[in-house]
Amino acid sequence: MTENVVVLGSGYAGAGTIKSLESALDGEADVTWIAEHDYHLVLHESHRCIRDPSVKEKISIPVDDIKSRDTEFIQAEVTEVDTDERTVHLDDGETVDYDYVLIGIGSQTAFFGIEGLEKYSHTLKGLDDALGIHEDITQQAEAATPSDPVQVVIGGAGLSGIQTAGEVAELRDEENYPIDIHLVEGLDEVLPNSDPDLQGALRDRLEARGVNIMCGEFIGEVDEETVYIGDETELDYDVLVWTGGITGREAAEKTGVDKDDRSNRLHAEQDFQTTDPRVFAIGDCALVDQPGDDPAPPTAQAAWQAAEVAGKNIAREIRGQPLKKWKYKDKGTVVSVGESAVAHDVYVVPVFETFGGFPAKFLKKAIAARWIKDVDSTGRAVSAWSDM
Repeated sequence: MTENVVVLGSGYAGAGTIKSLESALDGEADVTWIAEHDYHLVLHESHRCIRDPSVKEKISIPVDDIKSRDTEFIQAEVTEVDTDERTVHLDDGETVDYDYVLIGIGSQTAFFGIEGLEKYSHTLKGLDDALGIHEDITQQAEAATPSDPVQVVIGGAGLSGIQTAGEVAELRDEENYPIDIHLVEGLDEVLPNSDPDLQGALRDRLEARGVNIMCGEFIGEVDEETVYIGDETELDYDVLVWTGGITGREAAEKTGVDKDDRSNRLHAEQDFQTTDPRVFAIGDCALVDQPGDDPAPPTAQAAWQAAEVAGKNIAREIRGQPLKKWKYKDKGTVVSVGESAVAHDVYVVPVFETFGGFPAKFLKKAIAARWIKDVDSTGRAVSAWSDM
């Protein structure tokens, strides 16, 4: 009997696995792809839509342009994976049986129990989020004045927070909107736990764009007008964006494999198998074991690399072949700050550890274009180049 392989999620993990799985199986098994959206979003470029919503056409790739005609696609939200019955439950009440399933459903925003934060803030986990931020800022800006500018507060100065601040600054300058931008980070520096040279370069570019950086105290509470920071600081806002952390989705919590008690992210070995050998997990929803103490990072780069091996490993499991262990290879960091960018420890430019200017901007574009080419086509990558 032909095996049925089900892939969950259309992010980097899901879309990348579909490509590698189809290639590895070459028709040996039936493949079903289930995702909430009927497109793959190039998520690490979604912040571009805060400035220019038309970019959505370049960074959202229809699933039909990614998968083969033989792969069945179902648009639905996964609510549970029943490992006893080998059944995926969907939000419309339907179920899909599987012989093997790869869970790549990503993560959701973590609010850490901060009162009011979830209620009053925008997040940046999808295309609609970025478009919503753009709409809110532009509506507020139409009624603002230089003496009473829009107050935009961004919580969390990781990659998403920094890139959001850069795009808001570009929107402000292009439209001549009166906007003040505040970037709040509870730890001591932007892009926490990264190289000091990279942190300094990013801080310089943010401050040059007029971003007020507030590090060293955590947001403790939010109401409809004010962000309360630490014990004494109150920061009034018109638009609040929260990018400060991730946690597992509810469907992961209801999946019958070992998971982290706090975040509900699924534990997976280096070959991506969970405690159920028929269930594989990669991407933000998973804690994929690696040599040393830390799991693979929850980044697009890691999911992209993992997907190439995960699809092949599912094919090997079906054939009874030994699985390959995957080891994450950090190829460096490239962060955009509006139209500029900073690159650090990039493997293709070993001479300079941290650099900006045209080379960093070109590299940022090239990374996005390479991924779009891999999941779709060179033509789409070329079309998207100018907007990356």
